[in-house]
Amino acid sequence: MSMFSEKPGKLNMTLRNRNIILPNFITIMGLLCGVYSIMLSVGSRIVEGDNFVYAAYFLLLAAFFDGIDGKVARIVNGTSDFGVQLDSLCDMVSFGVAPAILVYEWLLKGFDRVGIVAVFLFVACGALRLARFNVQSGKISNVYFVGLPIPAAAAFIATSVLFIHKLGLDLEKAALSMFFLVSIYLLAFLMVSTVPFFSFKKMSYFKARPFQALIIMVIFISILVLYFEVVSFIMITAYITIGLLLALFKMIKGKPKTAEENNQQEN
Repeated sequence: MSMFSEKPGKLNMTLRNRNIILPNFITIMGLLCGVYSIMLSVGSRIVEGDNFVYAAYFLLLAAFFDGIDGKVARIVNGTSDFGVQLDSLCDMVSFGVAPAILVYEWLLKGFDRVGIVAVFLFVACGALRLARFNVQSGKISNVYFVGLPIPAAAAFIATSVLFIHKLGLDLEKAALSMFFLVSIYLLAFLMVSTVPFFSFKKMSYFKARPFQALIIMVIFISILVLYFEVVSFIMITAYITIGLLLALFKMIKGKPKTAEENNQQEN
């Protein structure tokens, strides 16, 4: 019997659901941005100007599409296992491979093997992070992410390029180059760590005070438009730093002592 005469399985039934078209199209648009970023990073003169800056912008645009595809899927009732797998595969390209190529071409080429290892670890740990997220999906708290989300790691690289370019800092300085080299290794470690990072899926303050939230959003967007390169870098750096401080606080605080342990100390 020909393979084309077989009855459609579960996957085909899923693909016939018209509601999945829009969210999956948004996911593909994010992939397009990631691929375009790679083309810019490797030196294709698609646009006039600094290719690394444009590559960074397209990474952030990919992160935008990644941030809304799931929300759109829930709004139109278009969530599916197919969409989850497609999202992970696209994320691997847009937030694993694309930022790795960008940071290597932009900065790490001069570090030879150390730079190559940094890029490899970033991509490998990103793949592990995505695999772990898929396995744990629906089984862990939605207040925190376990480990640094791969889009956040990619956003740090992208905003770093924009920040350095905006301020006109000299990448030839050893201290600055070493800072970003160490940062890539740190990002790789954080993605596969158990450090908690806020997911922003539950924001009770904004739900309870919608008018105040609207005012804050207007002010924030205004500042972001005026100083995008600086504010975006500060935001993602603060996000990562807060996660590290939260993990450090929990480590220092430790587990609460049991009543038996307290009695032993008193005796």
